[in-house]
Amino acid sequence: MSYTIALNFEDGVTRFIGCKAGETVLDAAYRQKVNLPMDCSDGVCGTCKGHCEQGAFDMGDEYLEEALSDEEAAGGMVLTCQMVPSSDCVVQVPVASSLCKTAVGEVQGSIAAVERLSEDSIELAIDLDAGSELAFLPGQYVNITVPGAGAHRSYSFSSLPGETRASFLIRHIPGGVMSRYLTERAAVGERLTLAGPLGSFYLREVTRPVLMLAGGTGLAPFLAMLEQLARQRQEGKGSDQPIHLIYGVNQDDHLVKVDALEAFTEQLPGFTYATVVVDEASDHPRKGYVTHHMDAGVMHDGDVDVYLCGPPPMVDAVLKHFDAEGIVPQSFHYEKFTPNAAGEAA
Repeated sequence: MSYTIALNFEDGVTRFIGCKAGETVLDAAYRQKVNLPMDCSDGVCGTCKGHCEQGAFDMGDEYLEEALSDEEAAGGMVLTCQMVPSSDCVVQVPVASSLCKTAVGEVQGSIAAVERLSEDSIELAIDLDAGSELAFLPGQYVNITVPGAGAHRSYSFSSLPGETRASFLIRHIPGGVMSRYLTERAAVGERLTLAGPLGSFYLREVTRPVLMLAGGTGLAPFLAMLEQLARQRQEGKGSDQPIHLIYGVNQDDHLVKVDALEAFTEQLPGFTYATVVVDEASDHPRKGYVTHHMDAGVMHDGDVDVYLCGPPPMVDAVLKHFDAEGIVPQSFHYEKFTPNAAGEAA
């Protein structure tokens, strides 16, 4: 028996390691040349302290309370030198990856398809080299090198972890480095380099209602999350909690992948979605911004996990809306598209 442990470092780098039955996370990491912080390895100093966000484990009782208090343990804090997983786990490590002698991983792949989905979105599919399938948590992103440009751009996966084909929704920005490449030069079979996974925006275990808020190509990570939930459902491990997605765009023809969302309503009992269009001239039944369509029913009196991914104005508007309405979700995770020096959204 072996478990997969995702180590999330404070600089956004994620490293996946295998942990044998009965093995501590610290020992597994060192065996795979990831030097997690450690002074004593006996549960005495607390140097190896982290936070387990997901998964089951045994901490035993061989550590000192000075190293890990009962209150900390109750809040999910762990000592990796004592933590013995009994399932796959996600552990937050409060140091930079470089201090643990690990770094962002890289994989290679070939362009399988480039499809213009709308005026402002492009779907990119990459066939990863055999044996180099990239592990990631649904919602995370990678940096993709733009051939011949000496630059990279960051995109969230819209596909499942472990698949041989990775897919991405990319905002088309006239004059953007990646946009120009994909619309003018990219060819099927051309080689690309992906570095990652990165980011702290990813799907946590679903234990209460979930509200997903997507803006434009910010839909991508939610497609990966929903794919993961559908797979878990097929394996008999899914949650019955209600999941609602609100997907906002500027114009009618910017709505993409609605057929995929419709399919998820069949695969995931309890999943619902609503599309929203900003354009006042639109005939769409729901106009305005996502904040105009967040009624009390989807907020569950605050007993809800909220995930938000979109451009900065949308993220800021949702934050202001929560503040103005006094809404405090049980958990709130968001990813904000940030413009780079070239003016292209990451």
